[in-house]
Amino acid sequence: MIDLTTTYLGLTLKNPLVVGPSPLCQSVDAIREMEDAGAAAVVLHSLFEEQIALENQQLDRGLSAQTESFAESLSYLPDIHHYKLGPEEYVEHVRRAKAAVDIPVIASLNGTTPGSWIRYARQLEEAGADAVELNIYYVATDPLASALDVERRYVDLVAAVRKAVKVPLAVKVGHSFTAFANVAHQLAGAGANGLVLFNRFYQPDLDIEHLEVVPSLSLSSSYELLLRLHWVAVLYGRVEADFAVTGGVHTGHDALKAMMAGANVAMLTSALLKHGVDHLATVRTEMLNWMEEREYESVAQMRGSLAQKAVRNPGAYERGNYIKVLSSYALA
Repeated sequence: MIDLTTTYLGLTLKNPLVVGPSPLCQSVDAIREMEDAGAAAVVLHSLFEEQIALENQQLDRGLSAQTESFAESLSYLPDIHHYKLGPEEYVEHVRRAKAAVDIPVIASLNGTTPGSWIRYARQLEEAGADAVELNIYYVATDPLASALDVERRYVDLVAAVRKAVKVPLAVKVGHSFTAFANVAHQLAGAGANGLVLFNRFYQPDLDIEHLEVVPSLSLSSSYELLLRLHWVAVLYGRVEADFAVTGGVHTGHDALKAMMAGANVAMLTSALLKHGVDHLATVRTEMLNWMEEREYESVAQMRGSLAQKAVRNPGAYERGNYIKVLSSYALA
């Protein structure tokens, strides 16, 4: 019997396949289907810093409006016991998801600045979340902000959320850092138990007919996995954190590559949006078939076997690979 068990954020998972955040995770019924299809854990869609700030502003305006005009103005105030904030509904969603499934449920907070919104991390913990994933999607566009300023923003934010919760904390970031290995080391030092590599950079398109900037979203492909494999393989055994690969995991082979690079788990999002939740079972079967053919006994046996520190030519992960790739292309 092949053992697919892995650990992530101190949690023991039945296999390395974790569902990443997407609209699919907004339905408790869909989360049940994910568990039935073989998901080992689910990361819920994000609660955004902006959502919390907006709801709090609306509540503040409602509580202060007309209070000095008439005694009767008290009737204008919203009933706080029935006032449903989006963030509060998210907390309740965590609670309902936890009650519905046996697999770990990881809540997701998306923000870029320290502030009062971080208190929701504690509420998510109290609602039963097995861990919190902090999704930091920040694009540094200020010409006066240095690389050090940006890195400090990330580290300070992780430290603030770490202070707010006792459950494991994963941090999801992009790759656009001058010295990402050092940034990873700093994030782990600030309290991140796991690093989720990487956030996809959603770039807008330009509508030249209407002179507008328009959102543009395309689902990932397996090609995007290469960047993730590179950095997990470089950091494995060198940074004290668990690793999750997200972006480009579509097949069993993709998931196996992630394990061999050194990842604890492989997260699927675009693949499930393309093929449906049942695709989880297909990916799991592909993994088992490949491992059986090559007589692997467990995921633990292969984990990190192709990491930088384990291969005969570690320079292949650095400049040597750059030269080889360029020189390997021959014109017809």
